[in-house]
Amino acid sequence: MKKKICMLVHTHSFLDSRIFKKEAKSLQRNGYDVTMIVPKIKGTLFDVDKKPFDKKFLEKTFVHEGIKIVTYNLEDFKPSAPEMNKNLEKNNHSLFNNPLTTLGIEEKADIYHAHELASLYAGIAIKRMTKNVEGKNIKLIFDSHDLIPDPLDNRILTQTKKTEMLKLLDTMIEEIDQLITVSHSIKSWYIAKKPLLPIEIIYNSPPLEQNYIQRNYDQPKLTVCYEGHIADDRKGSRDKIFKLTEDCSKEIDFSFKIIGGVLHGHTLSIPDNIKENIQLTGWVDYHAISNHMKDVDIGWIDFDDLQNSLNRSYALPNKFFSYLNNGIPVVVNKCHEMENFIKTHNCGLVINTVKATAEDYAEAFLYLNKNRNKLKTMSINARKVMEKLYSWDRMEKDLLNIYNSLLDGRQNKFTF
Repeated sequence: MKKKICMLVHTHSFLDSRIFKKEAKSLQRNGYDVTMIVPKIKGTLFDVDKKPFDKKFLEKTFVHEGIKIVTYNLEDFKPSAPEMNKNLEKNNHSLFNNPLTTLGIEEKADIYHAHELASLYAGIAIKRMTKNVEGKNIKLIFDSHDLIPDPLDNRILTQTKKTEMLKLLDTMIEEIDQLITVSHSIKSWYIAKKPLLPIEIIYNSPPLEQNYIQRNYDQPKLTVCYEGHIADDRKGSRDKIFKLTEDCSKEIDFSFKIIGGVLHGHTLSIPDNIKENIQLTGWVDYHAISNHMKDVDIGWIDFDDLQNSLNRSYALPNKFFSYLNNGIPVVVNKCHEMENFIKTHNCGLVINTVKATAEDYAEAFLYLNKNRNKLKTMSINARKVMEKLYSWDRMEKDLLNIYNSLLDGRQNKFTF
């Protein structure tokens, strides 16, 4: 009989690349029965760019690509940190009366896999109630995509809210069976909190691109790419994109490509003088990203406002591995985790400042344009490190080992 897995989701799109495209699909391909319990906003599911699905995926329960999808209304489950702390302390079953917990219990899964603080809270409620009512010990994984709360976030979170959320996290990680995260820095942060916590890294890397052709960098044009969400005060600043494009275009044959862009309901207005130099693909299917990167020479990542975000310093984002997967060197400002990776593998260039300007990036792109031999070496190294160490093909094996170990009762309680 197939072992049953239940993914618990609170704020992410059900098509999230890590949750659905990688983890759920990998488990399903390898013989697990996978269900995802996911939120609707105002009665509809939503895509990764927050666009609502108002003409499809309307059923309460359906199967998509072999994965059972069960939905609930997010408006019915928006618990505060103090509320969750209080309910966990009282441990009264009636206090866990929320749709994510109720639907999760109905699935009777062997392993529950939570992706946010609120879904982890629901997972702990499921674990406690299943043990108390049925005498069954289910396993619970917490997939920490980033640090919540962010220790440096003093703009969105008050100190009181942050203290409550940290208390909640400290309570809940005592009851999980396995923690998964996305970088060495985040792993180290959790180890400092609980040294014997079973924890593994599953990187946000894509499957290895099979139609890869090594770049020769022998064409005069230089194309720089940004993939993902343009969030001006945090990452992918449009002002920086416009300014660096203007500066580079004055010197060389230059193009800036944006794969993704602004979220649903927002617009990106490009100045007339650089419209011919900027390509917009819009949001594309996850599996089509590589095809859109075939003419790209350099990948750009700018994580701004690092003084207010430890997460961005600790991040190895999806776009980082998408670039490397396609043999594209990465240019980034001084972010701790990406800087260490790039310097270790010589697969890009780090601007030696946290607050990199458009002029800094333009200078870096023009320098690399003049030094095509260095670009080609970085490109070869980028692809090589994905082939040998970081592709999803390898991450999938690590994920399956985690699941098999949990089911066999063999998970490692020591980590280094």
